Amino acid sequence: MESEEGAKMVENRVTLTPSKYSKRVLLKSILVNNDGGREFLGQRVIIGGWVKSSKEKMKDLPSPPPEAAPKKDEEPRDASCVEILQTRIPFFRTIIKVLTGHYYPQEKAATTWFATPTLPSIAYLQVNDGSCVPNLQVVVESYLAPLNQLTPTGTSILVEGVLKQSSVQGKHVVELEVENILHIGIVDHVRYPLAMKKIPVDVLRGFSHFRPRTITVASVTRIRNALTHATHTFFQNNGFLHVHVPIITTTDAKGFSEMFQVTSLSGKADKKDPKMTDDIGAVNLEVIRAAIKEKSNKVEELKRSDSNKEALLAARQDLKKANDLALQLEGQEKSKPGTSLKVAEVDFSKDFFGRQAYLTVSGQLHLESYACALGNVYTIEPIFQAEKTQNIKHLAESWVVELEMAFADLEDVMNCAEDYLKFLCQWVLEHSSDDMEFVYKRIDITSIERLQLLVANSFEKISYSEAVELLKKVTDKTFKAKVEWGVPLTEEHESYLAEEIYKRPVIIYNFPKEIKPFHMRLNDDGRTVAAIDVVLPKTGTLIRGGQREERFDMLSKRMNELSLPKEQYEWYLDLRRHGTIKHSGFTLEFDRVVLWASGLFDIRDVVPFPRSWGNINF
Repeated sequence: MESEEGAKMVENRVTLTPSKYSKRVLLKSILVNNDGGREFLGQRVIIGGWVKSSKEKMKDLPSPPPEAAPKKDEEPRDASCVEILQTRIPFFRTIIKVLTGHYYPQEKAATTWFATPTLPSIAYLQVNDGSCVPNLQVVVESYLAPLNQLTPTGTSILVEGVLKQSSVQGKHVVELEVENILHIGIVDHVRYPLAMKKIPVDVLRGFSHFRPRTITVASVTRIRNALTHATHTFFQNNGFLHVHVPIITTTDAKGFSEMFQVTSLSGKADKKDPKMTDDIGAVNLEVIRAAIKEKSNKVEELKRSDSNKEALLAARQDLKKANDLALQLEGQEKSKPGTSLKVAEVDFSKDFFGRQAYLTVSGQLHLESYACALGNVYTIEPIFQAEKTQNIKHLAESWVVELEMAFADLEDVMNCAEDYLKFLCQWVLEHSSDDMEFVYKRIDITSIERLQLLVANSFEKISYSEAVELLKKVTDKTFKAKVEWGVPLTEEHESYLAEEIYKRPVIIYNFPKEIKPFHMRLNDDGRTVAAIDVVLPKTGTLIRGGQREERFDMLSKRMNELSLPKEQYEWYLDLRRHGTIKHSGFTLEFDRVVLWASGLFDIRDVVPFPRSWGNINF
């Protein structure tokens, strides 16, 4: 009866299947289940990975059998030469140790035959292949390979063996007893940067090519992958089409961005500022000083709040260029009085594209053209911002999720933003539970609860005007920036609303038109636009967007107010000239979502290869 039950258990047992495009079995399929891999005991598998840690010990061998006592009727016999030599082995070993420098008088003399340095040994390797948090214990005997090649941290191995119950009681349920070694990728232990036991995350940034081998970065990468998968799943399930938008563009999607220029021309390719040049193309010092005063006033206006960071930073950079040019000309005039500084002109008709081109700061405008033909569309793309800041939440190259919905208004886009964020959190909780458990234990104990609360609670919706009035009534806190209507809300203001007043995500809508991009739809009051900010507790604003201005005359008027070059946006205006529709969309800062979910502090630690001001490794 027992044999029949055992046969049924073997018959019903799940068999480990190698990866489709590799002969190896992923460690996740062995270790990430309820019993830690016990159901796979006895199965033969091939696994590959990198050694995280190791230990080696001498193999226990059976003691030699005791000598049999001579029989009474057996006469004593002469000892052979071999037997005499065997009895002298301890003596010879002592002489060898003295001669080789390995003899220590305080040690007890070896008295057994198996205490020689040539004893067989066993290595216990903790191996991880990047598919999950836990390591698999891999047991290798010294007869298979030199263990000093296997034990250094970072060594890669591909081995074949049998899964057995762990020989050491502890956190391991199963271990792999190796029978065949297929590959060893040795490590230069002295030069390998991860040979140290603990390395701070800021130091790891200098080794972007190795840091995925750490548990923390590996977990964050898998969480990032889950969020990407969830994004595609959400939009595909809700009828959106995925569209690739260009990275190289001629258009500033925001109207005030500091952009990276793309050129194949050598030399300086900056446009000269017409406010700083006279009729003959030379720079006049008085004109520069007047421009500096004008630019300084603009900076002071924007300094009252740091919420509109793009506009403030652009104004500061513009002022710096003017000051640098003034200093250059002052120095030249001291050496040669009466001279003026010539500004080099660049003929962009000879450039690769025949005109000025930039790395995109947003694919929204291009995405709108597809929404106006195909309906609901989305993209996951990199954007580039040439802002010289070391803000822990800012990168020069970052990733965003952008979407546009045809025939959708402000309420539609608010509902979509809420549903999307809830879907992301629920997906990560369900599909990255082991990584989130690691984050909970090692990085942020509030991480799982934070995601659960977002899923469980509805978002609060308030207008910008209501937010200003609420913040003005706050008496238990003094804000760094003054709260008044018409001034951008700072991160401090928005965080206070989400964390202290409502204690849940907040959607703020209907902002003053002066603090939002030119393409946001003007409301009937003529003062505000149909824009939204989605603010989460403990992280700040993750989503910005709203309803787009679909009326040609309103959009054209707004562009005139901001002195935007219309030739750059003629194609965008065409969408309003021909078959215009009501449409809405938003941009989600994808890297910040990963930062929020993982509980880390600096955005550079959640991006595979971070690029920021003054920092690029390769």
